[in-house]
Amino acid sequence: MQKDSDLERGLGQRQMEMIAIGGCIGTGLFMGSGKTISLAGPGIIFIYALTGFMLYFVMRAMGQLLLHDLSYKTFIDFCEDILGPSAGFFVGWSYWFAWIVTAIAEIIAITGYVSFWWPDLPHWISAMGITLLLLTLNILSVRAFAELEFWMAIVKVVAIALLIILGLYLCVTGFVSPKGIPANVSNLWSFGGMMPHGIEGLLAGLQTTIFAFAGMEVIGTMMAEAKNPKVMLPDAIRKIPIRIMVFYIGTVSVLMMVTPWNDIPADQSPFVGMFTLVGMVSAASIINAVVISSATSSSNSGIYATSRMLYGLAKNHHAPAVFGKLSSHKIPTGGIFLASALILSVSLILSTTKSMMSAFELVGSVASLIFIYIWSMILFAYIAYRKRLPQAHDLSAFKMPMANFMPYVILGFFVLVIYTLTLSNDTRVALYVLPLWFLVLGLLYWFRTRRSTNQKKLIASFKEKVIAQNVAAKEYRASLG
Repeated sequence: MQKDSDLERGLGQRQMEMIAIGGCIGTGLFMGSGKTISLAGPGIIFIYALTGFMLYFVMRAMGQLLLHDLSYKTFIDFCEDILGPSAGFFVGWSYWFAWIVTAIAEIIAITGYVSFWWPDLPHWISAMGITLLLLTLNILSVRAFAELEFWMAIVKVVAIALLIILGLYLCVTGFVSPKGIPANVSNLWSFGGMMPHGIEGLLAGLQTTIFAFAGMEVIGTMMAEAKNPKVMLPDAIRKIPIRIMVFYIGTVSVLMMVTPWNDIPADQSPFVGMFTLVGMVSAASIINAVVISSATSSSNSGIYATSRMLYGLAKNHHAPAVFGKLSSHKIPTGGIFLASALILSVSLILSTTKSMMSAFELVGSVASLIFIYIWSMILFAYIAYRKRLPQAHDLSAFKMPMANFMPYVILGFFVLVIYTLTLSNDTRVALYVLPLWFLVLGLLYWFRTRRSTNQKKLIASFKEKVIAQNVAAKEYRASLG
């Protein structure tokens, strides 16, 4: 029976899937892909494929852990249960911060998209308007929110499908751009090859790719509100490879077939730029509207995720109790209002900068680094889970494939990505922000632990549980011979 203090299980299968798409496909693809293409050329196809491959296994690990215990509301719960209270505190607050930063990046991008129609409109007006819209959407009931998000995500899915179809049509009919270059599949390798800048170009492009995939794990925040998580979560995760093939690889491939990669501007949306280049101004306006809808959808998912994460933190005594209270519609409004206020204030400041792309890159690189930390912690929890609970892993109906070695391969990949962030002045700044963030969190956790009886009890209980699990694991392995 659902308690009055519980979140409402109002998310259906179609809504959960589209919210997952909405959180995953945002400005990182629609706007950031232009920068990645300029750095890696057609090599962006390899980068997207490799990154998507790695993150699919992270999602499989997350799914197995969430289904291990249906009392887990989000992945913060299994991080705390398996790695300890400090892990729950750091992961929860870091994920909250990551989505705040991501939503800010989305708002910055939206102000740039609006300038396509109204170049003289002050950016702060656009930032304020979209933030108030997101606030309104999120304080509705979860069913209303999910339905609205479903249709916003549908817009971007249909738009991407139409863009791919149109691009293929232009290739088949031999469309020639104003620059005299015909649309053709050969454009993928006719301008310097598939890797025009070599390995260095691929590494440089890897910097911006992570942000394009940020949000894939948002389905891990929906467990408490999913109607049938045992069926819905595995189904949503299994469809991730198809989404990557279509929405990422398919889209950028078609873009570079119609418009050679070296003609795609790094500081603009290549989606809008393609239609402008081929002279379809009205279509460019439609795509611009779709891009705005897409960024709004992604920001919407971000506020959803932060409010649920803050709710979980409050329930685990890691955040003020006020954020653990629900409205009459079973919505954690405290977290929604806090996120909206922070997003609005910072967006207003950054929207006044002259270079919107520079602000977007800076904020996006900070968010990317925090998401890498979150995904890594999911993997560390999975490794500990397999070690201490081998029987639970053996009985799992949704195992992570190649579980013996893939977590370590993925962690190595993340180390490579972090290395690439040191190669550019624009992204190197993010490496300075993260230690400061962890320092602040460490001080807060130390202060809270010293003063909170609940924290001391949680730590003592966790130590006892780990000892018991290690003993049980040895006995189980011994029974298997």
